[in-house]
Amino acid sequence: MRVLAENRKSSYDYEFLENYEAGLVLFGHEVKAIKTGHVSLQGSFVTLKNGELYLTNATIPPYQAANVYTDYDSTRSRKLLLKKSEIASLIGKLKAKGLTLIPIKLYTKKNRIKLEFAVARGKRKIDKREGIKKRDIERELGRKLRG
Repeated sequence: MRVLAENRKSSYDYEFLENYEAGLVLFGHEVKAIKTGHVSLQGSFVTLKNGELYLTNATIPPYQAANVYTDYDSTRSRKLLLKKSEIASLIGKLKAKGLTLIPIKLYTKKNRIKLEFAVARGKRKIDKREGIKKRDIERELGRKLRG
C-alpha cells in the first residue's frame, strides 16, 4: 500500500468516528497524474447525490497539459464505489446533526486507487487547543528522556 496523497489538516479540524474505504471512478490520465503524485485533497469532502457518494473539490491536474481535453475540470466530482449496504448506513449517519464525510488519504491497493474517508465531527477551538497542549507535553517528555 503506497500513500499517494494525504489530507493532514483534516485530523486537526475533525474528530474521526468511523473510517471507510472506497474505489474511485477516474479517467486514464487522472490515474497517471495521481500515481505521479499530482493530487491534492486539501479542502475536499464527500457529498451525497441521488443515493450515491461523490468526492468533491479534490484537485487532480492534467497529467500532460498538452494532451488534455479542452473542457477538463480538475476539481470535478468523482463517483465513489461502495456497497449498497455501506451507502445506506452512511446516509443514516449523515442525517445525524454535525456529522460529515471527510477524505483522509488516497493510496494504491493491488494496482487500484482507493480513497479512505471518515465519518467525522468538527472540533471546537477548545478541543484543538487541548490537542496542541498534549502534543507539546509529549514532545517535552521525549526531549527530557533523551537528554
